[in-house]
Amino acid sequence: MTDHPSSSASPAVVRLAEYTKADQAEILGDGADPFGVADAGLTWLPKKEHFGIRRQGRLVAHAGLLPLPLSIDGADTEAVGVGGVAVAPDLRGHGLARAVVSAALDHARTLGPRYGLLFCRPALVALYGRLGRHLVEQPVHVEQPEGPAIMPLRTMWLPLHADVTWPPGEVRLLSLPM
Repeated sequence: MTDHPSSSASPAVVRLAEYTKADQAEILGDGADPFGVADAGLTWLPKKEHFGIRRQGRLVAHAGLLPLPLSIDGADTEAVGVGGVAVAPDLRGHGLARAVVSAALDHARTLGPRYGLLFCRPALVALYGRLGRHLVEQPVHVEQPEGPAIMPLRTMWLPLHADVTWPPGEVRLLSLPM
């Protein structure tokens, strides 16, 4: 795997040329449900852009991005989905999530959409709140192979540009979630 240093992040964060199941297992182990979301019963899209942190040759943190089509109150827009955020269990609490997500978001801001979007378990809402994310209070509809579904996880957003607020109205992700 070839890594490319992220131009706008600290030197510890690299842009990954790819992110494989083996990379994920290097961070989280090879358990059946490393993100704790299997019981949501959803089909997910893979991320297209990846950022990571290596320590002593080991990949220890990751965040991925994916541009997404979105409808808010019937108006089509785009968001950049942030997902696959992972930190090795033995290194949690050391700011790695903040660093890798910040680097990913610095890149997301260059992509154009006004909103960053993520889905998380309720237990992670406080963490992402400290990282500047805001809850989307209304239900979020997402596409699934069998048809639209209500996202059972918490949906959070953040502005990718100055003076951006989340508009009121029905929220529909016009694709599978990331």
